[in-house]
Amino acid sequence: MKFFLLLPLAFLLAGCSELSKTKRSESANADAQFARLSDEFVSGYLAWRPANGTALGLHEYDGKVTDFSHASLRKELARLQRFDRGLAALRTPSLSPQSLHDYRVLRTAIADELFSFEDMQIYTHNPMTYAGAMDVNIYIKRDFAPLEDRVRSIIAIEKETPRVMAAARANLENSLARPYVETAIEVANGSADFLGKELVEALKGVNNEALMTEFNAVNRATIAGLRSYAGWLQKEKLPNAHNHYALGREKFQRMIRDGELIPLSPEGILEFGLRKLHLEQAVFAEAARAIDPSQKPIDVFKAIQKDHPTEDSLIPDTRKNLEAIRQFLVDRHIVTLPSEVRAKVEETPQYARATSFASMDSPGPFETKATEAFYYVTPVEKDWTPQQKDEWLTAFNYYTTDIVSIHEAYPGHYVQFICEQASAATRLEKIFSSYAFVEGWAHYTEQMLLDEGFGASRAADPSPAERLKAAKYRLAQSDEALLRLCRLCVSIKTHCEGMSLADATRFFQENCYYEEKPAHQEAIRGTFDPGYLYYVLGKQQLLKLRRDYQQQEGAAYSLQKFHDEVLRHGCPPIRLLREILLKDRSKWDELF
Repeated sequence: MKFFLLLPLAFLLAGCSELSKTKRSESANADAQFARLSDEFVSGYLAWRPANGTALGLHEYDGKVTDFSHASLRKELARLQRFDRGLAALRTPSLSPQSLHDYRVLRTAIADELFSFEDMQIYTHNPMTYAGAMDVNIYIKRDFAPLEDRVRSIIAIEKETPRVMAAARANLENSLARPYVETAIEVANGSADFLGKELVEALKGVNNEALMTEFNAVNRATIAGLRSYAGWLQKEKLPNAHNHYALGREKFQRMIRDGELIPLSPEGILEFGLRKLHLEQAVFAEAARAIDPSQKPIDVFKAIQKDHPTEDSLIPDTRKNLEAIRQFLVDRHIVTLPSEVRAKVEETPQYARATSFASMDSPGPFETKATEAFYYVTPVEKDWTPQQKDEWLTAFNYYTTDIVSIHEAYPGHYVQFICEQASAATRLEKIFSSYAFVEGWAHYTEQMLLDEGFGASRAADPSPAERLKAAKYRLAQSDEALLRLCRLCVSIKTHCEGMSLADATRFFQENCYYEEKPAHQEAIRGTFDPGYLYYVLGKQQLLKLRRDYQQQEGAAYSLQKFHDEVLRHGCPPIRLLREILLKDRSKWDELF
């Protein structure tokens, strides 16, 4: 009797087993189909964008340049559209969790590329696309091959200058946005200056006479080509330039929705940003009052800028302070550092000083040779006057410099890099990065580290000097936060409400207290980089994710655990991180 009772159960179990096998088979087939599609896409993606491949550390792309011909542009756009349709038709319910995650990373990356082609129209409406196309900086700043081989790559790239400049003249519309034209002229002339001075200086050690003779001839021709392009823009495009650079609300919303999976309206984000801006202004004022209640907040901030290194101590002090910041991460269990290799603090190379204050130069995720990471700090020039030197060094006051070091290195961009490198992130996760995650993380760390006690005393009753020091750090951090909040507001006001360049400049002056020149430069950037609102959106998404993750984990939560988990999945849109970290599906769309 027991035998007959067990028979139906046996058949049921066998049926479940068969069903499970079927599902596993369907999942394997779907994963394989997606893998073929993604591999094919990445192959074409990097072949058309070889500079990206070199930057990633894939050196089969060295010495190659994008084909900007009209036929090539049409072909690449059609390819993007074809893959977008193909991926949309894929049976995603059958994908494994990792493949589904990679699938969505790839979909957002393709959405970004389509946005650049179809909405930003960077190949027909933005002359900066071509002004910067001959960038060979990486070939002298990273030692991934013998110098002579890198010179050959530079020569191969520069030989393409006539074709690139011809494509620019053929592709660009008759009337272009004035900020784009003016900036492209600056970029083209700056590139020519770099090629004629810093590049030549960097290659002085090459002893191959025949090779350098070829390089010098090609380099002179490239410089002439860039100068000619700048002159053409000045003569032909600038007189007919216009100020119609706003994307419009519909395109702007598509940018944030499809590229970063943020379903919120521009109006809602702007309201949020203005509210945060006013709150941050109050933080700035409160920190200033704690330092000197008799002065205006901006005057207090200018006063603390006088506390800066000397000309000779700039690099040693930055190096020492950077190590102290790193040690703070270890002592306070902020994040697990998977490597003992330090970011090297060095003077910014001469060829990059015109455009850099401080920067992090980490190798690409696939780089196996030039694996050093450099934190570059731009020193004063020897021929500057004492006043010019002092003005430059005020920007390196100890408080602001430490905030910048947090952003660029520990636990900002450099820690992002070493965690990604040490992680089991997939190839797609390492190739494609979310703007909001990359800059949002670095911006988030500035406030987070101060909230955790950096720059403050651990004493229960800190001394007046200790409280003063903590207030100065908070003032410097708040200053950085105000700039990013102004970027968010100006981005939306410019592209969705038609804010003029003059009004955008005033917004920066009045709300983050910038002088007119840097305020104007920030406003100009907003015309062609509407995504600079992502510094704030990324930071705020991470703060929200941290709160939700802490609530979920309860007693098992730690800040280090949260950060370690966030940094082991590459740099995807933060909406996807919510799906990985949070078990409650109803919270996935609560971004702020």
